[in-house]
Amino acid sequence: MGQRVVPAILITLLVILHAQLWWGRGSLPNVAHLTQQLNSQKELNQQAQLANDRLAAEVRDLQEGLEMVEEKARMELGMVKPNEIFVQFARSPTPAKAR
Repeated sequence: MGQRVVPAILITLLVILHAQLWWGRGSLPNVAHLTQQLNSQKELNQQAQLANDRLAAEVRDLQEGLEMVEEKARMELGMVKPNEIFVQFARSPTPAKAR
């Protein structure tokens, strides 16, 4: 009887470890799912980092000189300096060729 206890215990431990590998907290499907989540989060982080870099560059431009402030005011708010004349050209559609 003593000779059969040790192999039975070892087989039981092997079954438990194998079950943990497939259904436990650190199982292969769980690890694959977490890896997929990690990759998608890295992609989102990279997109957010690009947006942050663009905003940081814009902030730097605004802090370093008035040219960027003036350009934004002209483009977004329609700013015109005193004694400055604003002329806007409207493009007309190209005329049809005469036959």
